[in-house]
Amino acid sequence: MLFVFALSTWAESPKPTETSGRSMPQGPLGDVVRLGQTIVNETGTHPLSKSYVGNALSCRSCHLNGGTHPKAASFLNIATAYPAWSPREQRVITLEDRALNCFMRSMNGTRPPNGSEVSVAITTYITWLSKGEAMGMNPSRPLGPNHVQPLTIDPSTADRERGETLYADHCAYCHGDAGEGSDDGPPVWGDESYNDGAGLARNAKLASWLKVAMPLDDPYLTEQQSLDVAAYINSHSRPKFILEEHLPTPDRMGEYNGQEPPK
Repeated sequence: MLFVFALSTWAESPKPTETSGRSMPQGPLGDVVRLGQTIVNETGTHPLSKSYVGNALSCRSCHLNGGTHPKAASFLNIATAYPAWSPREQRVITLEDRALNCFMRSMNGTRPPNGSEVSVAITTYITWLSKGEAMGMNPSRPLGPNHVQPLTIDPSTADRERGETLYADHCAYCHGDAGEGSDDGPPVWGDESYNDGAGLARNAKLASWLKVAMPLDDPYLTEQQSLDVAAYINSHSRPKFILEEHLPTPDRMGEYNGQEPPK
């Protein structure tokens, strides 16, 4: 079986009324839900969001099926976890904060201003995917009830050489020998991939995602294989995260405090 390692799924996403089993709001609110789903799936090319994206990834690159995959960085019911305490930012953050920070890290771009049309649309769509669920709020970290589960093995057991073989056999077909990506899969390292401030830049985070997401629709990797592939991918160069380079101009900062968070 061909193992197509991908940080994205290129299949057309179903309409919101077909994905969640939740009824679509009427009128302008429903229009914004639909707009948010479109932006999630077309982040790098949509007129409202493309100027904030600095690589070849979109929201759906990690949040498979437009965030409706039950395990691969799922958006399902995640809005119930916010506001949440964030150890990285050392403050309480909102769902909007969490979504916008991904533009800076995973998409190596610029953080859209709080309250901007793209911000409201994305968080409205994500919130709709939590409709009808009880608010939980998370006092420990910004994780929802369907977050990717951590590995049960020690991340220090990662073997890059084994990962290189796995990548060559199963991943390079779509993502290129040099991780540059292709029409069938996005880049997994280099200037067009996520920067070193993204969660996936940590081997354990990437490996736990691979374990539940790859191959698409039929994940079969073991934890060790996932960890080895992650270590190989993250051994390559990628953009360095410098907070100040990813923030909007001071007059468009919104509520973000602009302080350097610990990595």
